[in-house]
Amino acid sequence: MTKILHIVGGGMAGSEAAWQGANMGVQVVIHEMRPKVGTFAHQTGLLGEMVCSNSFRSDDSEQNAVGLLHWEMRAANGLIMQTADKHRLPAGGALAVDRDPFAQSVTDALRAHPNISVEYGEITALPDDGHWIIATGPLTSTALGQAISKETGAEALAFFDAIAPIVYFDSIDMDQAWMQSRYDKGETEEERTAYLNCPMTKQQYEDFIDALLAADKTEFHEGETAGYFDGCLPIEVMAERGRETLRHGPMKPVGLTNPHHPDVKAHAVVQLRRDNKLGTLYNIVGFQTKMKYGAQADVFKRIPGLENARFARLGGIHRNTFLNSPTLLTADMRLKSRPNVRFAGQITGVEGYVESAAMGLLAGRAAATEILGGSLDMPPATTAMGALITHITGGAEAKTFQPMNVNFGLFPPVEGLRGGRRGRKDRYKAYTDRAKADWQAWLAPQAAAA
Repeated sequence: MTKILHIVGGGMAGSEAAWQGANMGVQVVIHEMRPKVGTFAHQTGLLGEMVCSNSFRSDDSEQNAVGLLHWEMRAANGLIMQTADKHRLPAGGALAVDRDPFAQSVTDALRAHPNISVEYGEITALPDDGHWIIATGPLTSTALGQAISKETGAEALAFFDAIAPIVYFDSIDMDQAWMQSRYDKGETEEERTAYLNCPMTKQQYEDFIDALLAADKTEFHEGETAGYFDGCLPIEVMAERGRETLRHGPMKPVGLTNPHHPDVKAHAVVQLRRDNKLGTLYNIVGFQTKMKYGAQADVFKRIPGLENARFARLGGIHRNTFLNSPTLLTADMRLKSRPNVRFAGQITGVEGYVESAAMGLLAGRAAATEILGGSLDMPPATTAMGALITHITGGAEAKTFQPMNVNFGLFPPVEGLRGGRRGRKDRYKAYTDRAKADWQAWLAPQAAAA
């Protein structure tokens, strides 16, 4: 028991933690409750299943903090990034993947590893001994959530994360829609045409907003509150904040030219991104929603080009649970009241697939190092992973702690650089150059010891 690393949850964080620990020579057991116990959002029992978007966001490692995180995970032999690269789909400057083959490959790799076994069943209590990582994500089961809440002495924080709808490509009217990445971004023609665009006139936009605001919405259960994470707001919540909000968010019309009417500037544009390798499915970018199913179809068919759309999946909403990590976790991700238990992934208060997997990478390496008789310092805050772990375990204000994506605002400043918007390109490049050097320096002793 004491020499085995137990990981509860086989999502992004749990899968990455298992891979890292096993590659260090530790025996790992993944405890996954699916498919025996399902969730609202999951469709399969596969490890590493993507439940919302199929995008890992920007892959630019010089000008984007998410792309830098990709780079760090690749340098650390990360399973999630290896698999994402294998199943990559065109998405402009983003890294999007074919979701079902991606999850199947993650599952196959983990099950084939000689140091990993998978046990299917629900873990309902925090263990008293052994080495454990809890990586149950935003859909932690009720029983385990209650056990965590009882142990910490505080109610779990929660926000609501909505799922965007997916449309069948052959039901989209391409006489109105067209293919183009914003500002023609991408190195190949396939990348420069990675997004499907549906234009709106001012009147169409106003009618759409009216229908959106009037649509029937999902009711919250007693005791639940609508504390959304700002990076994943339902579109109707954005619309409630002002009629122009969507035009400056997911429906912004900039950087696009309609080849059907090149002299006509769209008032708003709805973008769809390919969701599978075959190109038969497209998800509506940024259109997470809590509208009821019937209302969704009515409202979305008001979008030019989607009048006859058929939906492979409509949007949904579910409760996400996360710890107040600055209060509850140590710098190396242990639960202060129960040091044999580490937490990783979205339950720690990071947001996004890549951020979740990154926290799994750190937790897996730290736990495996301990089992092997050593200790592992967390990476410096000048790296993307170090910036994230520093933020969630103490850098954030505990009273106002909310889920966080990786961003350059979490990094220590580089001295002597110009501030403001005009100096941003040089500043971001300095951040990423410094991070890459520091990350390689952090990895080097571990590679030498392997």
